[in-house]
Amino acid sequence: MRRFSVILTVLLTMFVTQVAAQQAKYIFYFIGDGMGVNQVNGTEAMGAELQGRIGTEPLLFTQFPYCGLVTTYSATNGVTDSAAGGTALATGYKTKNGTLGMLKDQKTVIYSIAVKAKEAGMRVGIGTSVSVDHATPASFYAHTPSRSNYYDIGKDLIKAGFDFYAGSDFQKPVSKKAAAEGSLYEQCEAAGYTIARGYADYQKKNDKAQRLILLQTEEASKRDRYSIPYAIDREKGDMTLQEITNAAIDFLSEDSDKGFFMMIEGGKIDWACHANDAGTAFREVEDLDNAVKLAYDFYKKHPQETLIVITADHETGGIGLGTGEYAQTLKALGEQKMSVNKLSNKMNELRRQTGNKVTWEMAKGLISDSFGLWSRVSLTEKQEARLRETFDKTFLNQQPALDESEYQKDEPLATVAKEVINEIAMVGWMSGSHSNGYVPVFAIGAGAERFCHKMDNTDIPKKICEAAGWGK
Repeated sequence: MRRFSVILTVLLTMFVTQVAAQQAKYIFYFIGDGMGVNQVNGTEAMGAELQGRIGTEPLLFTQFPYCGLVTTYSATNGVTDSAAGGTALATGYKTKNGTLGMLKDQKTVIYSIAVKAKEAGMRVGIGTSVSVDHATPASFYAHTPSRSNYYDIGKDLIKAGFDFYAGSDFQKPVSKKAAAEGSLYEQCEAAGYTIARGYADYQKKNDKAQRLILLQTEEASKRDRYSIPYAIDREKGDMTLQEITNAAIDFLSEDSDKGFFMMIEGGKIDWACHANDAGTAFREVEDLDNAVKLAYDFYKKHPQETLIVITADHETGGIGLGTGEYAQTLKALGEQKMSVNKLSNKMNELRRQTGNKVTWEMAKGLISDSFGLWSRVSLTEKQEARLRETFDKTFLNQQPALDESEYQKDEPLATVAKEVINEIAMVGWMSGSHSNGYVPVFAIGAGAERFCHKMDNTDIPKKICEAAGWGK
């Protein structure tokens, strides 16, 4: 009997030790905004074609041992927006489209797993490639019936008191109605936050900072405060999602005994898909994967205590891989050297430089250099005629109405160039908005086995809580 008791005690001790070891102490939560199944598949298929073969060139995160499919509808709509989708992923509750951190009654406040992590004594960070007050990052700290209440969302960011935030900037750092409060920058500093402008500035300030907000440089924000540049458009000195992720790991690891939780959003996958810009969208998925690689390097050092989860808030655009023929030519997208939005800006520059006297040869040369049409990608006579017709309608001493998508306005000729290269690549789009398509979830590490079947978006934060030992 005594021997049995000893054996039972040993087994129980081993079980308790194993359970404790499986709890996630370091949690990485990556959200690819707008990243449906075909955004991922298209990126991998393009990678294979660029190597001269049919198939896939796997991203790192698609090779993680556990994966599943996720439903994304909101409490009020069959197709969610990013606020309701983000809130579901952050809190485990569905809500009304446009609402952050509240139930669909838009009165009952609900809290995210980032708050649970903070209450559990962990260090917490939120990073994104768009503004820090955009819907997905705000889902983890803000409580408002409207995702457009940017100034109030910024105040909620301060109130949440997380250790680290990063993104392009605040969308509305000042309020005329609350001028006496000062700017959000001033309020952040008064609350004990160090503000770093760009990664180099972060490296100078992080050692002395108790809490930190990493934004792009003021010069970059003068050009575009709403996001950092697309990966395909990146120039030297631009802040990157990899820098944001690396800074988050570095800063949150300073007190490693506490453990940490971080959410990192690849926010511009969604923006590119709203614009139906496949070449840019696939580069954004690659860019998110490069950020995941940094988390994976950390995981390899702490495999028993680290959990990495990658998912999306919804699919954007209803992208289709194949447009009728049993074929794809995704390698054509590899010849695209900039986003359609940057091409549009280049066309605007050309208008200014020439006093709006752009010739067809000038426009054709710009499209050729940036999208590869004519020089590296062959067109049909019909496709070339469509481009020339659009030029004649919009460039001959005219200033045309711009084509609007959710986050950008583009020259009609740039839009047609994008449509032509999509056509050549045999990529189709259902809309310029969100869809109810499945999104994927991938996971590795402590508790990752929970992410291996079909689930709802509200299940993901609950499973992260279980993996961390916080309860549901």
